[in-house]
Amino acid sequence: MSAAGVPQQVISVAALCGSLRKGSFNRGLLRAAMKICSESISGMSIEYVDISPLPMLNVDLEIGGTFKPEVEAFRRKIRDADSFLFASPENNYSVAAPLKNAIDWASIASNMWADKTAAMVSAGGGFGGGRSQYHLRQIGVYLDLHFINKPEFFLRAYEPPPKFDSDGNLIDEEAKERLKEILLSLQKFTLRLKGDS
Repeated sequence: MSAAGVPQQVISVAALCGSLRKGSFNRGLLRAAMKICSESISGMSIEYVDISPLPMLNVDLEIGGTFKPEVEAFRRKIRDADSFLFASPENNYSVAAPLKNAIDWASIASNMWADKTAAMVSAGGGFGGGRSQYHLRQIGVYLDLHFINKPEFFLRAYEPPPKFDSDGNLIDEEAKERLKEILLSLQKFTLRLKGDS
């Protein structure tokens, strides 16, 4: 309940990972974010949305005005979410192909991303996946998808001390605190755009 006794609005966040690898560090970031949210952030819920069942984008798959069931189910999840949390590795200085494919599926026929908020995180070598984030921001401009500007989250996954365990779970406490800052910023930004703050 809010201070005025009015039920607090719960922001629904759809979390998408650009890596399909089981032990993906980026998926580990999303698992950590979901745990942080459920334990210490009220008024926000995060649901992981699996993009692995999606076929490669092909509008010939549209039959009678609808797409395959897995595509329609994905599009509904994007439509119903208030906000998004992306975790994407950097592939060839850009966004991972599975994530770009998912973004495209939810923007054809009607744009499910429009006028919503988003945040992004990434883990990897070198720049920590940062260049993928810059391309994702460019995609967001066309989709009318509004990303938080600060803070930014790039995690250099291979630098000591260890950031993840052998199963890809985030174990670095500083990184967990930074993730929490991302979530709080996304919550605040989403409420502001909705006119609730």
